[in-house]
Amino acid sequence: MRIGVVVHGPNVIDSGYALKLINLFKEYGDVSARLGGTMGRTAVIDASLENIVDISRKLVPSDSLKLFHDDNVDVIFLLNYGKSDVTGQVFGYKVHNHYKNKITDNNIPVVQIERPGEVDGSIIPWNGHPDIVDELSERLDLAIVMPEEVYDNHIRQDDAGTNQRIVHGVSPGENIMVNSVVIGKTNSDKLVLIAKDNHIVDIVGGELKEHGLEKLGEVDLDSAIIKTGLLRNAKVKPRVLNKEKPKDFKVTFLDHAGEDVYRFRDSSVVVTVGDDTTLISSDILYRFDIPVVGITDGDLDKVVADGFKVKNSIIFEVEDGFDDICGKDIQRIIFDGKQATYDFSDIGELEEKIVEIIKNINCKYKINYIK
Repeated sequence: MRIGVVVHGPNVIDSGYALKLINLFKEYGDVSARLGGTMGRTAVIDASLENIVDISRKLVPSDSLKLFHDDNVDVIFLLNYGKSDVTGQVFGYKVHNHYKNKITDNNIPVVQIERPGEVDGSIIPWNGHPDIVDELSERLDLAIVMPEEVYDNHIRQDDAGTNQRIVHGVSPGENIMVNSVVIGKTNSDKLVLIAKDNHIVDIVGGELKEHGLEKLGEVDLDSAIIKTGLLRNAKVKPRVLNKEKPKDFKVTFLDHAGEDVYRFRDSSVVVTVGDDTTLISSDILYRFDIPVVGITDGDLDKVVADGFKVKNSIIFEVEDGFDDICGKDIQRIIFDGKQATYDFSDIGELEEKIVEIIKNINCKYKINYIK
């Protein structure tokens, strides 16, 4: 039997269950595994699993499922470890729906293993019910939950209107991230986002952050990736990969897209704009020994438990609301609208140029050096 495994998110990796399950599946046939999503990449690296779980491409979970479908495997497993059984099951429902829209036939069984090791963990056979489901249910002590149960218990209420999105499994005081942008904070255990003309206009169970909504812009609420709380909960020791430094000093620019930072792993230094973007980016780039020059304004939403930074990184903290303004001028003047430049010989020269740009904007700033 040929088995495809899609691993989603850092939690199932940090818990150790991703590797345990992959090894278990090997008893049933030939196993191939790839990541679905982005934030699990650092967890794969920290666990030294990059030779087991393919992280070479940035793929949403439904695309990872489709690749195994196109390879004509016999069964596909989706491994996830949501904040609760509800969030995990709703996640699987939406992923499977997106996947179905990308394929012409749905004859390969897709089986989700959710929150393995927890009392509320489950196995969900999204299409078909292969014999392996019953056997794994016994071996893993996980309840079998049918797709109809997920729909009736958690999804049916979402059909009230396409301009509303109910977000399950939230707790008060959590950040709300839509497509990697923090747009507010919860104040209840029930959350509903409301959109009009492809813009989020209201919220039930939380407070919106206008600056975040401006960064987000237009959004399809039905297909948007929505997360609450920390992107990665586990306290980990980051693993730094050995890599050759680029021959020429390459500076790249990253503006409010922290989870996309892997494509800059051949840089000498990365300029990041925004508090959370700088936090996420520096944490990821730590694994590749790449410093950042961050432009922040102290409006940090704390989306990862620990934010590691490479020695010699430089963090500029400018006046409230000026990080975007400074970032735009830096991109225009230093990068000429591009993403990379070789115009500097070291990070000190880059710092001097950024200081000059910020002074011309006439805003106050302070510099924090990471030692």
